[in-house]
Amino acid sequence: MSERIELEVRGMTCDGCARHVTAALHEIPGVIHAEVLGWESHHAVVDAEPGIGATRLQAAVAAAGYEARVTARHASSTVARAPADSAADFDLLVIGAGSAGFAAAIKGVDLGFRVALTGDGPLGGTCVNVGCVPSKTLIRAAHVWYRAGRHPFKGVGTSQVALDWNAVRDEKNALVDSMRQEKYADVLAAYPAITFFSGRARFQRDGTVRIGDRAFRAEKYLVATGAVPRMVPIPGAAEAGVLTSTTVMDLPALPESLIVLGGRAVALELGQAMARFGVRVTILQRSSSIIPEHDPEVGRALTEALVNEGIEIVTDVHTERIDRDDDQRFVRASVNGQEKVFRAEQILMALGREPQTAGLGLEDVGVELDERGAVLVDAGLRTSNPHVYAAGDVTNNPEFVYVAAAGAAVAAENALTGADRRLDLSAMPGVIFTDPQVATVGLTEAAAVQAGLDVRTSTLPLTHVARALAARDTRGLIKLVADRATGRIVGAHAVAAEAGELIQTAVLAVKHGLTINDLAGTLFPYLTMVEGLKLAAQTFDKDVSKLSCCAA
Repeated sequence: MSERIELEVRGMTCDGCARHVTAALHEIPGVIHAEVLGWESHHAVVDAEPGIGATRLQAAVAAAGYEARVTARHASSTVARAPADSAADFDLLVIGAGSAGFAAAIKGVDLGFRVALTGDGPLGGTCVNVGCVPSKTLIRAAHVWYRAGRHPFKGVGTSQVALDWNAVRDEKNALVDSMRQEKYADVLAAYPAITFFSGRARFQRDGTVRIGDRAFRAEKYLVATGAVPRMVPIPGAAEAGVLTSTTVMDLPALPESLIVLGGRAVALELGQAMARFGVRVTILQRSSSIIPEHDPEVGRALTEALVNEGIEIVTDVHTERIDRDDDQRFVRASVNGQEKVFRAEQILMALGREPQTAGLGLEDVGVELDERGAVLVDAGLRTSNPHVYAAGDVTNNPEFVYVAAAGAAVAAENALTGADRRLDLSAMPGVIFTDPQVATVGLTEAAAVQAGLDVRTSTLPLTHVARALAARDTRGLIKLVADRATGRIVGAHAVAAEAGELIQTAVLAVKHGLTINDLAGTLFPYLTMVEGLKLAAQTFDKDVSKLSCCAA
Protein backbone atom coordinates (compact mmCIF):
# COMPACT_ATOMS: atom_id res chain seq x y z
CA MET A 1 0.00 0.00 0.00
CA SER A 2 1.30 3.46 -0.94
CA GLU A 3 -0.14 6.92 -1.36
CA ARG A 4 0.13 9.84 -3.75
CA ILE A 5 1.01 13.19 -2.14
CA GLU A 6 0.61 16.43 -4.06
CA LEU A 7 2.73 19.48 -3.23
CA GLU A 8 2.63 23.14 -4.15
CA VAL A 9 6.24 24.30 -4.58
CA ARG A 10 7.19 27.98 -4.66
CA GLY A 11 10.49 29.59 -5.68
CA MET A 12 11.25 27.55 -8.83
CA THR A 13 12.38 29.64 -11.82
CA CYS A 14 13.73 27.08 -14.30
CA ASP A 15 14.00 23.39 -15.20
CA GLY A 16 17.11 23.15 -13.03
CA CYS A 17 15.03 24.16 -10.01
CA ALA A 18 12.58 21.37 -10.79
CA ARG A 19 15.46 18.87 -10.89
CA HIS A 20 16.77 20.09 -7.52
CA VAL A 21 13.33 19.69 -5.90
CA THR A 22 12.87 16.25 -7.45
CA ALA A 23 16.28 15.10 -6.17
CA ALA A 24 15.55 16.43 -2.67
CA LEU A 25 12.26 14.53 -2.50
CA HIS A 26 13.87 11.30 -3.74
CA GLU A 27 16.35 11.42 -0.84
CA ILE A 28 13.55 11.01 1.74
CA PRO A 29 13.35 7.42 3.04
CA GLY A 30 10.06 5.87 1.98
CA VAL A 31 9.65 7.94 -1.21
CA ILE A 32 9.08 5.59 -4.15
CA HIS A 33 8.86 8.20 -6.89
CA ALA A 34 8.84 11.99 -7.06
CA GLU A 35 8.29 14.34 -9.98
CA VAL A 36 7.88 18.07 -10.52
CA LEU A 37 5.28 18.56 -13.26
CA GLY A 38 7.09 21.46 -14.88
CA TRP A 39 8.55 24.30 -12.79
CA GLU A 40 5.89 26.74 -14.10
CA SER A 41 3.12 24.55 -12.67
CA HIS A 42 4.46 24.92 -9.06
CA HIS A 43 3.22 21.35 -8.65
CA ALA A 44 5.03 18.20 -7.52
CA VAL A 45 3.75 14.67 -6.93
CA VAL A 46 5.25 12.05 -4.64
CA ASP A 47 4.47 8.33 -4.47
CA ALA A 48 5.45 7.17 -1.01
CA GLU A 49 4.95 4.60 1.68
CA PRO A 50 2.20 5.56 4.15
CA GLY A 51 3.11 7.75 7.10
CA ILE A 52 5.49 10.30 5.61
CA GLY A 53 4.46 13.55 7.25
CA ALA A 54 4.02 16.89 5.56
CA THR A 55 6.74 18.43 7.75
CA ARG A 56 9.32 15.96 6.44
CA LEU A 57 8.49 16.69 2.83
CA GLN A 58 8.45 20.43 3.35
CA ALA A 59 11.77 20.34 5.21
CA ALA A 60 13.46 18.46 2.38
CA VAL A 61 12.25 21.00 -0.17
CA ALA A 62 13.27 23.88 2.12
CA ALA A 63 16.78 22.39 2.43
CA ALA A 64 17.03 22.59 -1.36
CA GLY A 65 16.15 26.29 -1.21
CA TYR A 66 12.44 26.26 -2.00
CA GLU A 67 9.10 26.40 -0.20
CA ALA A 68 6.46 23.67 -0.29
CA ARG A 69 3.14 22.75 1.21
CA VAL A 70 1.06 19.58 0.92
CA THR A 71 -2.20 20.20 -0.97
CA ALA A 72 -3.63 16.69 -1.27
CA ARG A 73 -3.10 13.04 -0.40
CA HIS A 74 -4.65 10.11 -2.28
CA ALA A 75 -4.87 6.41 -1.57
CA SER A 76 -2.81 4.32 -3.96
CA SER A 77 -5.91 2.46 -5.15
CA THR A 78 -6.98 5.56 -7.05
CA VAL A 79 -3.64 6.72 -8.40
CA ALA A 80 -1.39 3.71 -8.91
CA ARG A 81 0.16 3.51 -12.38
CA ALA A 82 -1.29 0.82 -14.58
CA PRO A 83 1.17 -1.64 -16.13
CA ALA A 84 2.65 0.00 -19.22
CA ASP A 85 2.73 -1.53 -22.67
CA SER A 86 6.36 -1.18 -23.73
CA ALA A 87 5.22 -0.74 -27.34
CA ALA A 88 3.02 2.24 -26.50
CA ASP A 89 4.25 5.77 -27.16
CA PHE A 90 1.95 7.20 -24.46
CA ASP A 91 -0.21 6.03 -21.62
CA LEU A 92 -3.02 8.37 -22.77
CA LEU A 93 -3.54 10.15 -26.07
CA VAL A 94 -6.22 12.85 -25.90
CA ILE A 95 -7.86 13.88 -29.18
CA GLY A 96 -9.25 17.41 -28.99
CA ALA A 97 -7.65 20.52 -27.45
CA GLY A 98 -10.72 22.17 -25.91
CA SER A 99 -11.91 22.30 -22.32
CA ALA A 100 -12.45 18.54 -22.05
CA GLY A 101 -9.16 17.70 -23.75
CA PHE A 102 -7.16 19.99 -21.49
CA ALA A 103 -8.89 18.69 -18.35
CA ALA A 104 -8.06 15.10 -19.33
CA ALA A 105 -4.46 15.85 -20.23
CA ILE A 106 -3.80 17.78 -17.02
CA LYS A 107 -5.39 15.03 -14.94
CA GLY A 108 -3.22 12.47 -16.67
CA VAL A 109 0.09 14.20 -15.99
CA ASP A 110 -0.99 15.07 -12.44
CA LEU A 111 -1.36 11.33 -11.91
CA GLY A 112 2.14 10.78 -13.26
CA PHE A 113 1.40 9.27 -16.67
CA ARG A 114 2.76 9.90 -20.17
CA VAL A 115 0.16 12.03 -21.93
CA ALA A 116 -0.16 13.41 -25.45
CA LEU A 117 -2.72 15.98 -26.58
CA THR A 118 -3.65 16.75 -30.17
CA GLY A 119 -5.91 19.29 -31.83
CA ASP A 120 -6.40 20.61 -35.35
CA GLY A 121 -8.01 23.97 -34.55
CA PRO A 122 -7.44 26.90 -32.22
CA LEU A 123 -6.56 25.93 -28.67
CA GLY A 124 -9.55 26.09 -26.37
CA GLY A 125 -12.15 24.54 -28.65
CA THR A 126 -15.72 25.80 -28.73
CA CYS A 127 -16.11 27.57 -25.40
CA VAL A 128 -13.39 30.17 -25.59
CA ASN A 129 -13.32 30.62 -29.37
CA VAL A 130 -16.89 30.49 -30.70
CA GLY A 131 -19.12 29.60 -27.74
CA CYS A 132 -19.48 30.76 -24.17
CA VAL A 133 -16.86 33.52 -24.08
CA PRO A 134 -17.70 35.45 -27.28
CA SER A 135 -21.47 34.97 -27.03
CA LYS A 136 -21.71 36.06 -23.39
CA THR A 137 -19.47 39.04 -24.15
CA LEU A 138 -21.86 40.16 -26.89
CA ILE A 139 -24.88 39.46 -24.68
CA ARG A 140 -23.44 41.64 -21.93
CA ALA A 141 -22.57 44.41 -24.38
CA ALA A 142 -26.11 44.28 -25.77
CA HIS A 143 -27.54 44.44 -22.24
CA VAL A 144 -25.48 47.54 -21.40
CA TRP A 145 -26.38 49.20 -24.70
CA TYR A 146 -30.07 48.44 -24.27
CA ARG A 147 -30.19 49.72 -20.71
CA ALA A 148 -28.28 52.88 -21.64
CA GLY A 149 -31.26 53.97 -23.71
CA ARG A 150 -33.77 53.50 -20.89
CA HIS A 151 -34.73 55.70 -17.98
CA PRO A 152 -34.43 53.51 -14.84
CA PHE A 153 -38.02 54.19 -13.73
CA LYS A 154 -39.90 55.68 -16.68
CA GLY A 155 -39.46 53.08 -19.35
CA VAL A 156 -37.85 53.31 -22.74
CA GLY A 157 -35.88 56.37 -23.67
CA THR A 158 -33.92 57.26 -26.80
CA SER A 159 -30.16 57.03 -27.04
CA GLN A 160 -28.55 59.67 -29.27
CA VAL A 161 -25.29 57.72 -29.64
CA ALA A 162 -24.89 55.35 -32.61
CA LEU A 163 -23.78 51.81 -31.91
CA ASP A 164 -20.22 51.09 -33.08
CA TRP A 165 -20.62 47.44 -34.06
CA ASN A 166 -17.02 47.19 -35.24
CA ALA A 167 -15.78 48.26 -31.82
CA VAL A 168 -18.10 45.77 -30.06
CA ARG A 169 -16.95 42.94 -32.33
CA ASP A 170 -13.26 43.88 -31.96
CA GLU A 171 -13.51 43.98 -28.16
CA LYS A 172 -15.12 40.55 -28.24
CA ASN A 173 -12.33 39.20 -30.42
CA ALA A 174 -9.66 40.74 -28.19
CA LEU A 175 -11.11 39.01 -25.15
CA VAL A 176 -11.23 35.69 -27.00
CA ASP A 177 -7.57 36.09 -28.03
CA SER A 178 -6.42 36.93 -24.50
CA MET A 179 -8.35 34.07 -22.88
CA ARG A 180 -7.13 31.58 -25.47
CA GLN A 181 -3.58 32.64 -24.64
CA GLU A 182 -3.91 32.80 -20.86
CA LYS A 183 -6.21 29.84 -20.25
CA TYR A 184 -4.88 27.45 -22.88
CA ALA A 185 -1.56 28.36 -24.52
CA ASP A 186 0.02 29.52 -21.25
CA VAL A 187 -1.46 26.58 -19.35
CA LEU A 188 -0.06 24.17 -21.93
CA ALA A 189 3.35 25.79 -21.52
CA ALA A 190 3.08 25.28 -17.76
CA TYR A 191 2.72 21.52 -18.31
CA PRO A 192 5.79 20.47 -20.31
CA ALA A 193 4.96 16.86 -19.43
CA ILE A 194 2.06 17.09 -21.91
CA THR A 195 3.27 16.32 -25.43
CA PHE A 196 1.25 18.41 -27.88
CA PHE A 197 0.70 17.65 -31.57
CA SER A 198 -1.06 20.02 -33.94
CA GLY A 199 -3.02 18.18 -36.59
CA ARG A 200 -6.11 16.14 -37.35
CA ALA A 201 -6.21 12.70 -35.77
CA ARG A 202 -7.73 9.53 -37.16
CA PHE A 203 -7.93 6.04 -35.71
CA GLN A 204 -6.37 3.27 -37.80
CA ARG A 205 -7.58 -0.31 -38.02
CA ASP A 206 -4.50 -1.51 -36.14
CA GLY A 207 -5.52 0.56 -33.10
CA THR A 208 -3.04 3.39 -33.59
CA VAL A 209 -3.91 7.03 -34.21
CA ARG A 210 -2.44 8.85 -37.18
CA ILE A 211 -1.69 12.56 -36.81
CA GLY A 212 -0.39 14.01 -40.05
CA ASP A 213 2.15 11.54 -41.42
CA ARG A 214 2.92 9.90 -38.06
CA ALA A 215 1.15 7.08 -36.25
CA PHE A 216 1.10 6.80 -32.45
CA ARG A 217 0.05 4.01 -30.13
CA ALA A 218 -1.29 4.64 -26.65
CA GLU A 219 -2.55 2.32 -23.96
CA LYS A 220 -5.73 4.39 -23.74
CA TYR A 221 -7.34 7.06 -25.90
CA LEU A 222 -9.77 9.82 -25.00
CA VAL A 223 -11.92 11.49 -27.66
CA ALA A 224 -12.89 15.09 -26.86
CA THR A 225 -13.45 16.70 -30.26
CA GLY A 226 -16.59 18.67 -29.30
CA ALA A 227 -19.45 19.69 -31.57
CA VAL A 228 -20.26 22.21 -34.29
CA PRO A 229 -23.46 24.08 -35.21
CA ARG A 230 -26.04 21.74 -36.70
CA MET A 231 -27.01 22.65 -40.25
CA VAL A 232 -30.41 21.15 -40.99
CA PRO A 233 -30.73 20.36 -44.71
CA ILE A 234 -33.65 22.71 -45.40
CA PRO A 235 -34.09 23.19 -49.17
CA GLY A 236 -32.41 26.41 -50.29
CA ALA A 237 -30.61 27.05 -46.99
CA ALA A 238 -27.09 26.59 -48.34
CA GLU A 239 -27.80 28.74 -51.41
CA ALA A 240 -29.31 31.47 -49.26
CA GLY A 241 -26.21 31.60 -47.06
CA VAL A 242 -27.83 31.21 -43.63
CA LEU A 243 -25.80 32.18 -40.60
CA THR A 244 -24.67 29.96 -37.73
CA SER A 245 -24.03 30.84 -34.11
CA THR A 246 -20.38 31.26 -35.11
CA THR A 247 -20.77 33.48 -38.18
CA VAL A 248 -23.48 35.73 -36.74
CA MET A 249 -21.03 36.99 -34.12
CA ASP A 250 -18.55 38.11 -36.79
CA LEU A 251 -20.83 39.85 -39.27
CA PRO A 252 -19.13 42.86 -40.94
CA ALA A 253 -22.27 44.90 -40.21
CA LEU A 254 -25.49 44.34 -38.31
CA PRO A 255 -28.51 43.53 -40.49
CA GLU A 256 -31.69 45.54 -40.31
CA SER A 257 -33.70 42.37 -39.67
CA LEU A 258 -32.99 38.79 -38.61
CA ILE A 259 -35.00 35.56 -38.59
CA VAL A 260 -33.84 33.04 -35.98
CA LEU A 261 -34.68 29.39 -36.59
CA GLY A 262 -34.87 27.73 -33.17
CA GLY A 263 -36.27 28.39 -29.74
CA ARG A 264 -33.72 27.12 -27.26
CA ALA A 265 -30.69 28.59 -25.49
CA VAL A 266 -28.46 29.68 -28.38
CA ALA A 267 -31.34 30.95 -30.52
CA LEU A 268 -32.82 32.99 -27.68
CA GLU A 269 -29.53 34.35 -26.33
CA LEU A 270 -28.24 35.56 -29.68
CA GLY A 271 -31.68 36.62 -30.88
CA GLN A 272 -32.20 38.89 -27.89
CA ALA A 273 -28.66 40.28 -28.16
CA MET A 274 -29.23 41.21 -31.80
CA ALA A 275 -32.60 42.76 -30.95
CA ARG A 276 -31.01 44.87 -28.24
CA PHE A 277 -28.45 46.09 -30.75
CA GLY A 278 -31.36 47.39 -32.82
CA VAL A 279 -32.01 44.50 -35.21
CA ARG A 280 -35.65 43.57 -35.87
CA VAL A 281 -35.81 39.91 -34.75
CA THR A 282 -38.32 37.17 -35.48
CA ILE A 283 -37.93 33.79 -33.76
CA LEU A 284 -39.46 30.77 -35.49
CA GLN A 285 -39.86 27.72 -33.26
CA ARG A 286 -40.98 24.29 -34.43
CA SER A 287 -42.59 23.17 -31.16
CA SER A 288 -45.56 24.81 -29.44
CA SER A 289 -43.38 26.86 -27.07
CA ILE A 290 -39.83 28.08 -26.67
CA ILE A 291 -37.54 26.06 -24.36
CA PRO A 292 -40.06 23.18 -24.39
CA GLU A 293 -37.99 20.98 -22.05
CA HIS A 294 -38.57 23.45 -19.21
CA ASP A 295 -41.64 23.87 -17.05
CA PRO A 296 -44.45 25.65 -18.95
CA GLU A 297 -44.44 28.54 -16.45
CA VAL A 298 -40.78 29.13 -17.21
CA GLY A 299 -41.34 29.21 -20.96
CA ARG A 300 -44.30 31.57 -20.61
CA ALA A 301 -42.36 33.95 -18.36
CA LEU A 302 -39.45 34.16 -20.78
CA THR A 303 -41.75 34.53 -23.79
CA GLU A 304 -43.50 37.46 -22.14
CA ALA A 305 -40.19 39.18 -21.40
CA LEU A 306 -38.89 38.77 -24.96
CA VAL A 307 -42.15 39.85 -26.61
CA ASN A 308 -42.24 42.94 -24.39
CA GLU A 309 -38.90 43.93 -25.92
CA GLY A 310 -40.37 43.79 -29.41
CA ILE A 311 -39.14 40.34 -30.43
CA GLU A 312 -41.67 38.42 -32.51
CA ILE A 313 -42.01 34.76 -31.47
CA VAL A 314 -43.91 32.36 -33.73
CA THR A 315 -44.43 28.74 -32.64
CA ASP A 316 -45.65 25.58 -34.39
CA VAL A 317 -43.55 26.53 -37.40
CA HIS A 318 -42.58 23.88 -39.95
CA THR A 319 -39.97 25.40 -42.25
CA GLU A 320 -40.31 24.13 -45.81
CA ARG A 321 -37.87 26.23 -47.83
CA ILE A 322 -35.47 29.18 -47.69
CA ASP A 323 -34.99 31.51 -50.63
CA ARG A 324 -32.91 34.62 -51.36
CA ASP A 325 -33.56 37.62 -53.56
CA ASP A 326 -30.64 40.09 -53.54
CA ASP A 327 -30.29 41.35 -49.96
CA GLN A 328 -33.53 39.75 -48.71
CA ARG A 329 -34.06 36.20 -47.52
CA PHE A 330 -37.36 34.36 -47.17
CA VAL A 331 -38.50 31.50 -44.97
CA ARG A 332 -41.47 29.66 -46.45
CA ALA A 333 -43.22 27.70 -43.71
CA SER A 334 -46.40 26.12 -42.48
CA VAL A 335 -47.74 27.63 -39.24
CA ASN A 336 -50.60 25.70 -37.69
CA GLY A 337 -51.41 24.36 -41.14
CA GLN A 338 -51.36 27.75 -42.88
CA GLU A 339 -48.71 28.69 -45.44
CA LYS A 340 -46.69 31.77 -44.43
CA VAL A 341 -43.66 33.64 -45.71
CA PHE A 342 -41.26 35.44 -43.36
CA ARG A 343 -38.80 37.99 -44.72
CA ALA A 344 -35.52 39.31 -43.28
CA GLU A 345 -32.10 40.51 -44.33
CA GLN A 346 -30.36 37.59 -42.59
CA ILE A 347 -31.34 34.17 -41.23
CA LEU A 348 -29.67 32.50 -38.24
CA MET A 349 -29.98 28.72 -38.00
CA ALA A 350 -29.73 27.85 -34.30
CA LEU A 351 -31.10 24.32 -34.24
CA GLY A 352 -28.61 22.66 -31.95
CA ARG A 353 -25.12 21.24 -32.39
CA GLU A 354 -23.80 18.01 -33.85
CA PRO A 355 -20.83 16.01 -32.51
CA GLN A 356 -17.56 16.15 -34.45
CA THR A 357 -17.02 12.46 -35.09
CA ALA A 358 -16.85 12.44 -38.90
CA GLY A 359 -13.43 11.48 -40.18
CA LEU A 360 -12.12 10.22 -36.83
CA GLY A 361 -12.21 6.58 -37.92
CA LEU A 362 -14.17 5.52 -34.85
CA GLU A 363 -16.02 2.93 -36.89
CA ASP A 364 -12.66 1.25 -37.61
CA VAL A 365 -12.05 0.62 -33.91
CA GLY A 366 -15.55 -0.41 -32.91
CA VAL A 367 -16.70 2.75 -31.10
CA GLU A 368 -20.50 2.95 -31.18
CA LEU A 369 -22.30 6.18 -32.05
CA ASP A 370 -25.93 7.23 -31.61
CA GLU A 371 -28.22 8.47 -34.37
CA ARG A 372 -26.76 11.98 -34.10
CA GLY A 373 -23.21 10.69 -34.46
CA ALA A 374 -22.42 11.20 -30.76
CA VAL A 375 -20.10 8.77 -29.00
CA LEU A 376 -22.08 6.57 -26.62
CA VAL A 377 -20.51 6.49 -23.16
CA ASP A 378 -21.50 5.09 -19.79
CA ALA A 379 -21.32 6.94 -16.45
CA GLY A 380 -17.58 6.20 -16.34
CA LEU A 381 -17.11 7.74 -19.81
CA ARG A 382 -16.24 4.36 -21.34
CA THR A 383 -17.10 3.63 -24.96
CA SER A 384 -17.82 0.26 -26.54
CA ASN A 385 -14.06 -0.09 -27.13
CA PRO A 386 -12.34 -0.74 -23.76
CA HIS A 387 -9.28 1.24 -24.88
CA VAL A 388 -11.25 4.35 -25.90
CA TYR A 389 -12.95 6.86 -23.60
CA ALA A 390 -14.79 10.05 -24.57
CA ALA A 391 -15.96 13.24 -22.88
CA GLY A 392 -17.63 16.54 -23.67
CA ASP A 393 -19.96 17.61 -26.46
CA VAL A 394 -18.82 14.76 -28.72
CA THR A 395 -20.67 12.34 -26.42
CA ASN A 396 -24.30 11.73 -25.54
CA ASN A 397 -23.89 13.77 -22.31
CA PRO A 398 -25.38 17.28 -21.84
CA GLU A 399 -23.55 19.98 -23.77
CA PHE A 400 -22.15 22.15 -20.98
CA VAL A 401 -18.49 23.08 -20.71
CA TYR A 402 -18.40 22.23 -17.01
CA VAL A 403 -19.86 18.80 -17.73
CA ALA A 404 -17.18 18.34 -20.40
CA ALA A 405 -14.31 19.23 -18.08
CA ALA A 406 -15.62 17.19 -15.14
CA GLY A 407 -16.29 14.19 -17.38
CA ALA A 408 -12.85 14.37 -18.95
CA ALA A 409 -11.14 14.26 -15.56
CA VAL A 410 -13.24 11.23 -14.59
CA ALA A 411 -12.48 9.55 -17.92
CA ALA A 412 -8.73 10.13 -17.63
CA GLU A 413 -8.56 8.72 -14.11
CA ASN A 414 -10.65 5.68 -15.03
CA ALA A 415 -8.62 5.02 -18.16
CA LEU A 416 -5.23 5.34 -16.51
CA THR A 417 -5.74 3.85 -13.07
CA GLY A 418 -8.60 1.39 -13.47
CA ALA A 419 -10.71 3.41 -11.06
CA ASP A 420 -14.47 3.21 -11.35
CA ARG A 421 -15.43 6.84 -10.85
CA ARG A 422 -18.81 7.98 -12.18
CA LEU A 423 -19.87 11.33 -13.61
CA ASP A 424 -22.77 12.37 -11.40
CA LEU A 425 -25.28 14.51 -13.31
CA SER A 426 -28.10 14.23 -10.78
CA ALA A 427 -27.64 17.84 -9.66
CA MET A 428 -26.51 19.46 -12.90
CA PRO A 429 -27.30 23.18 -13.21
CA GLY A 430 -28.20 24.82 -16.50
CA VAL A 431 -28.39 28.51 -17.36
CA ILE A 432 -29.81 30.30 -20.41
CA PHE A 433 -28.19 33.74 -20.56
CA THR A 434 -31.14 35.72 -21.80
CA ASP A 435 -32.42 38.68 -19.78
CA PRO A 436 -34.09 37.56 -17.61
CA GLN A 437 -31.94 34.47 -17.30
CA VAL A 438 -33.36 30.97 -16.97
CA ALA A 439 -31.62 28.71 -14.46
CA THR A 440 -32.59 25.17 -13.50
CA VAL A 441 -31.42 22.14 -11.59
CA GLY A 442 -33.00 18.74 -11.02
CA LEU A 443 -36.39 17.59 -12.26
CA THR A 444 -39.19 19.58 -13.82
CA GLU A 445 -42.65 18.87 -12.43
CA ALA A 446 -43.52 16.75 -15.46
CA ALA A 447 -40.24 14.78 -15.29
CA ALA A 448 -40.75 14.12 -11.58
CA VAL A 449 -44.25 12.78 -12.17
CA GLN A 450 -43.00 10.67 -15.07
CA ALA A 451 -40.35 9.25 -12.72
CA GLY A 452 -43.14 8.09 -10.42
CA LEU A 453 -42.79 10.73 -7.72
CA ASP A 454 -45.75 12.25 -5.92
CA VAL A 455 -44.72 15.90 -5.84
CA ARG A 456 -45.70 19.25 -4.43
CA THR A 457 -44.76 22.49 -6.17
CA SER A 458 -44.59 26.14 -5.25
CA THR A 459 -44.31 29.06 -7.64
CA LEU A 460 -43.19 32.46 -6.39
CA PRO A 461 -43.61 35.52 -8.63
CA LEU A 462 -40.67 37.91 -8.28
CA THR A 463 -43.10 40.61 -7.14
CA HIS A 464 -42.63 39.01 -3.68
CA VAL A 465 -38.81 39.26 -3.75
CA ALA A 466 -37.51 42.48 -2.23
CA ARG A 467 -34.38 42.51 -4.38
CA ALA A 468 -36.48 42.42 -7.55
CA LEU A 469 -38.69 45.22 -6.26
CA ALA A 470 -35.71 47.38 -5.34
CA ALA A 471 -34.17 46.79 -8.79
CA ARG A 472 -37.49 47.68 -10.45
CA ASP A 473 -37.36 44.37 -12.31
CA THR A 474 -39.97 41.85 -11.23
CA ARG A 475 -39.96 39.84 -14.46
CA GLY A 476 -39.95 36.14 -13.72
CA LEU A 477 -40.55 33.56 -11.00
CA ILE A 478 -39.00 30.85 -8.87
CA LYS A 479 -40.50 27.35 -8.86
CA LEU A 480 -39.60 24.50 -6.53
CA VAL A 481 -40.52 20.84 -6.98
CA ALA A 482 -40.51 18.65 -3.85
CA ASP A 483 -41.26 15.05 -2.99
CA ARG A 484 -44.57 15.05 -1.08
CA ALA A 485 -43.66 12.25 1.33
CA THR A 486 -40.24 13.51 2.43
CA GLY A 487 -40.31 17.20 1.55
CA ARG A 488 -37.01 16.72 -0.30
CA ILE A 489 -36.31 19.31 -3.03
CA VAL A 490 -35.96 17.47 -6.35
CA GLY A 491 -36.03 20.44 -8.73
CA ALA A 492 -35.63 24.22 -8.81
CA HIS A 493 -36.35 26.56 -11.70
CA ALA A 494 -35.90 30.33 -11.87
CA VAL A 495 -36.55 33.11 -14.33
CA ALA A 496 -34.83 36.24 -13.03
CA ALA A 497 -32.35 38.91 -14.02
CA GLU A 498 -29.51 36.99 -12.32
CA ALA A 499 -31.03 33.54 -12.03
CA GLY A 500 -27.65 31.96 -12.78
CA GLU A 501 -26.25 33.45 -9.58
CA LEU A 502 -28.93 31.98 -7.31
CA ILE A 503 -29.17 28.50 -8.79
CA GLN A 504 -26.05 27.10 -7.10
CA THR A 505 -27.75 27.22 -3.70
CA ALA A 506 -30.53 25.12 -5.21
CA VAL A 507 -27.91 22.77 -6.70
CA LEU A 508 -26.60 22.07 -3.20
CA ALA A 509 -30.15 21.55 -1.96
CA VAL A 510 -30.87 18.97 -4.67
CA LYS A 511 -27.45 17.29 -4.40
CA HIS A 512 -27.57 16.87 -0.63
CA GLY A 513 -31.27 16.06 -0.27
CA LEU A 514 -32.35 19.21 1.56
CA THR A 515 -36.04 19.61 2.30
CA ILE A 516 -38.61 22.38 2.10
CA ASN A 517 -38.13 23.01 5.82
CA ASP A 518 -34.33 23.13 5.43
CA LEU A 519 -34.62 25.99 2.94
CA ALA A 520 -37.46 27.73 4.73
CA GLY A 521 -35.60 27.58 8.05
CA THR A 522 -32.20 28.76 6.78
CA LEU A 523 -30.98 32.34 7.14
CA PHE A 524 -30.68 34.09 3.77
CA PRO A 525 -29.29 37.62 3.44
CA TYR A 526 -31.97 40.25 2.87
CA LEU A 527 -32.20 42.13 -0.41
CA THR A 528 -30.56 39.37 -2.41
CA MET A 529 -32.15 37.45 -5.24
CA VAL A 530 -31.20 34.10 -3.69
CA GLU A 531 -33.53 34.95 -0.78
CA GLY A 532 -36.25 34.07 -3.27
CA LEU A 533 -35.43 30.39 -2.71
CA LYS A 534 -36.33 30.72 0.96
CA LEU A 535 -39.54 32.55 0.07
CA ALA A 536 -40.39 29.91 -2.54
CA ALA A 537 -39.94 27.23 0.15
CA GLN A 538 -42.17 29.18 2.54
CA THR A 539 -44.78 29.44 -0.24
CA PHE A 540 -45.49 25.71 0.07
CA ASP A 541 -47.33 26.33 3.34
CA LYS A 542 -47.70 30.11 3.72
CA ASP A 543 -49.11 33.07 1.85
CA VAL A 544 -45.93 35.13 1.56
CA SER A 545 -47.96 38.21 0.64
CA LYS A 546 -48.98 38.27 4.30
CA LEU A 547 -45.39 38.26 5.58
CA SER A 548 -43.39 41.39 6.34
CA CYS A 549 -40.48 42.08 4.02
CA CYS A 550 -37.87 40.28 6.11
CA ALA A 551 -39.99 37.84 8.14
CA ALA A 552 -38.36 34.50 8.90
